[in-house]
Amino acid sequence: MASTELGAALRRWRDQLAPDRAGLPSGSHRRAAGLRREELAQLAGISVDYVTRLEQGRATNPSAQVIEALARALRLSPDGRAHLFQLAGLAPPGPECISTYVTPSVQRVIDRLSNTPVAVFDAAWTQLVANPLYMALIGEWQGNDLNAVWRNFLGGGTRVRHTPESLGALRALQVADLRRTASHYPNDQRLHHLISQLRLKSTEFDALWESGAASRHDSARKTIDHPHVGALTLDCDVLTVAGSDLRIMIYTAEPDSPDAERLALLDVIGTQTLTG
Repeated sequence: MASTELGAALRRWRDQLAPDRAGLPSGSHRRAAGLRREELAQLAGISVDYVTRLEQGRATNPSAQVIEALARALRLSPDGRAHLFQLAGLAPPGPECISTYVTPSVQRVIDRLSNTPVAVFDAAWTQLVANPLYMALIGEWQGNDLNAVWRNFLGGGTRVRHTPESLGALRALQVADLRRTASHYPNDQRLHHLISQLRLKSTEFDALWESGAASRHDSARKTIDHPHVGALTLDCDVLTVAGSDLRIMIYTAEPDSPDAERLALLDVIGTQTLTG
């Protein structure tokens, strides 16, 4: 019964959410005003088949991560999010756990900064949402690489230009920031797992963790080597959302600079591959 009610609620919320409110083009040839299943799946980062089974009541016991992703994709209010968790037979994560809930107001900020690269991370530096220009600039990540700390220690590298010294300084700052987060959320099991895996797989991370430093990663000036528009030197600022510890990362260029021109070009071409 609960799975049937969950499916009905998902269909209702999906039907009520216009594509433009979800940051998608509305188009002119749509049978219904709401989101398609494949669009909801894309926004939530889960398969279309799983969305279908949830809506039809054939999938039971969805994880808290899946429910959180669906609440985020559907732009649910705090009450709507709590109701979705209840329908799934789950309790919303409490204050002792790192929040991954992107409120509709934060999502609106992202939507209105469509010409600016912007992404939202949780307190452990796992990317939750990013606008198209951010993904065009930095790249699209999957799996463990969605976590910026994991990516900088164990991933395949990024487009951000580093010297050995600057990379070392960034890694030390990220570990110090993660230690600060761990002191605020001592009972978060996902955070404990992330830290234990990093310590196990990276001797550099383990040594930095043992140093005991705690700090906050706020802002920097970065040069990004983009494969199509060339190098862009941008200011990277990190804003913290009061009450949730979400981090909003924003890249900006100096007005009327070559970097601003390259960023504007990237906004036009997006993630397309240029052909000569």
